[in-house]
Amino acid sequence: MFDARLRPLIDPPLNALAAPLAKTGVSATQITLAGFGLGAAACLAIACEVYWLGFLLICLNRLADGVDGAVARLTQKTDRGGYLDIVLDFFFYAGVPFAFALADPAGNALAAAALLFSFYANGSAFLAFAVMAEKRGLETTAQGRKSLYYLSGIAEGAETIALFLVMCTFPQGFVWLAWGFAMVCWLSAAARAISSAQALK
Repeated sequence: MFDARLRPLIDPPLNALAAPLAKTGVSATQITLAGFGLGAAACLAIACEVYWLGFLLICLNRLADGVDGAVARLTQKTDRGGYLDIVLDFFFYAGVPFAFALADPAGNALAAAALLFSFYANGSAFLAFAVMAEKRGLETTAQGRKSLYYLSGIAEGAETIALFLVMCTFPQGFVWLAWGFAMVCWLSAAARAISSAQALK
């Protein structure tokens, strides 16, 4: 919901960070893979209940996720890079709830499963429309220049990362936070499915 509104604020500093990296020859794909490594480390830290480290690594993961796109725009965007970016993002998004389930299986597993269910529904509505949009030649720059069509929704990246950071800050509230955000994601998935079906008539 807030991703498009944040773009004018976050793009200038990301571009400033990306420019020297692009000049040194660091590729967008290398940054994507490094960012995924940071995200995987965040999940491991959360599973081990080192939540402050998980918080820090999530922030670094998201920084890398922003910089890789900026580097790609300064050098050369590729389908391979866009594919890796979205796939590894989804792996990371799924990994964080799973890590909280590992940290406290008895207390967190059901809420984590509900959150993952809602992510699956929301992500499916998002990706399925991207496939149809590509088939029809539809484009949008609402989320910046991307490799695929970004269909807006109630629950997007900014809201999800904010949730993860709050969970790391207050891990004892994971269950309530997970159930609450799962409901938001189900609403987002329903809204995306309805708007997509209307757009594809």
